[in-house]
Amino acid sequence: MEALTLILNGIEILIIGYFGFASIYVFVFGFAGLFETNEKETLFQKQRKVAVLIPGYKEDAVIVEVAKQALRQTYPTDLYEVVIIADSFQESTLTELKNLPLKLVEVSFEKSTKSKALNKAMEVIGDDYDIALILDADNIMEPKFIEKINDSFNQGYKVVQGHRVAKNTNTPFAILDAVSEEVNNHIFRKGHRVLGLSSALIGSGMAFDYFFFKKMMSQVKAVGGFDKELELELLRKRIKIEYLHEALVLDEKVQKSEVFANQRKRWLSAQFVYFQRYFWAGLKALFTKGNVDFFDKVYQMVSPPRVLLLGLVSMFSILYFTLGFFGWTSILMVNPFLWYGSFFLTILAFVFSVPRKFYTKRTLHAVLTLPKAFLLMFLSLFKLKGANKKFIHTQHGTINTP
Repeated sequence: MEALTLILNGIEILIIGYFGFASIYVFVFGFAGLFETNEKETLFQKQRKVAVLIPGYKEDAVIVEVAKQALRQTYPTDLYEVVIIADSFQESTLTELKNLPLKLVEVSFEKSTKSKALNKAMEVIGDDYDIALILDADNIMEPKFIEKINDSFNQGYKVVQGHRVAKNTNTPFAILDAVSEEVNNHIFRKGHRVLGLSSALIGSGMAFDYFFFKKMMSQVKAVGGFDKELELELLRKRIKIEYLHEALVLDEKVQKSEVFANQRKRWLSAQFVYFQRYFWAGLKALFTKGNVDFFDKVYQMVSPPRVLLLGLVSMFSILYFTLGFFGWTSILMVNPFLWYGSFFLTILAFVFSVPRKFYTKRTLHAVLTLPKAFLLMFLSLFKLKGANKKFIHTQHGTINTP
């Protein structure tokens, strides 16, 4: 009996350690995100040539409008080129795209991946570019987006992440997805940059030195989460990733629970795979080279997603409060106030991170679906096997541009 109690207490300590540290982590970076970053001085005065790479798989519903919007930048038209990478598009869609002033690269793979599509496109279009700008097939850039990216490169950065915001908030799940992305923008991008660490990449709305990106991508073999593999390798090499909070890219948010579940399963699978792959390298880089940026990113691969963190910290806090209320605290090793503190810090992190525009009745209504979102993500933890080895496509629909 004593041995069992000892084991249970050990598990109890591990659980509060894992979630307690995660709560402190999001609180610190959430608080940091309330401040502004120090703007770096301009080192160059140069307008670079940009390849806007837009890979799409069966994205006939949105790709033509996205292509037209991408052509409406304030940046000189002779200095940027829109490249649509078409995988499994309908002939009618291809015909429409061919009538636009852009490059169309048709690709076909036995097993489609975003990394394969990007590598093939760069092989076809050649090397007459300075910047590779990556968009998803549903993304729409604000008119000055490329201009702002070029300004950041003039400050000496080789990798820049833009600010991806919601294109649509037409369903409760779309609102939750939009809020989730803004929380991540605040904590893992703005907050990290304020404290001198690199921004996290998202997978789109990001720009790279063209030759550097082409070389790096040729080594990426990921089926899902190619941006995570790329990010880890960048930080291993101590290459700083900038975040432009004022450079906006509209991104379609998931509208249905089943799409939400599939998307999160893919993301969670990629995170666990890369944590296993990079943990020891990250630990070694931290203690032998002082590479905090790299180790911080490795930790992010095993940190609980914000929805799971909020849900589980709330559940454990309620459980410990209930046990205390009935006087059953003698079976506990961990002080209940540690859970209450974790809950408080997590709530504060969300308060810091959620933009004021989301403090509406519609968001409050969407919050009622949080238990369902939490349950879907929790169940996804038990369905991760093999998810990183197959391409999981998120289908996009036609959404009006706000």
